[in-house]
Amino acid sequence: MVSADTKPPVAKIVDWGKYNYQRTKQLQKNRQKAKSLDMKQMRVGLKISDHDLAVKMRKVNSFLDAGHKVKIAVVYRGRELAHRDLGFKLADRVVNELGEGIAVDQEPVFAGRQLSFVIRKK
Repeated sequence: MVSADTKPPVAKIVDWGKYNYQRTKQLQKNRQKAKSLDMKQMRVGLKISDHDLAVKMRKVNSFLDAGHKVKIAVVYRGRELAHRDLGFKLADRVVNELGEGIAVDQEPVFAGRQLSFVIRKK
């Protein structure tokens, strides 16, 4: 149906196969253009140096600028599990280094051998 409101109504005869093919191609293009927001993850060791942390924070900033959420995991190894408080301090340091433009979606939670939290751009 081209125009149902007019008198007489106007209809057009189309090749169903061609029409269906064009419609599916258009849906594929729309799906490709749609931006999917993924959850990116950055793993950090408890004894990470300042420079290594700065490099990882630059990568996290690029993820945030692209519109992704970032899950940061502080990984504990061996006897480091006895010092869980150091991981929470590292998490606070990460949030402070990233600045005021970010929001913490999920507070730091200790699960298994890692402390993880989720951040996003405000």
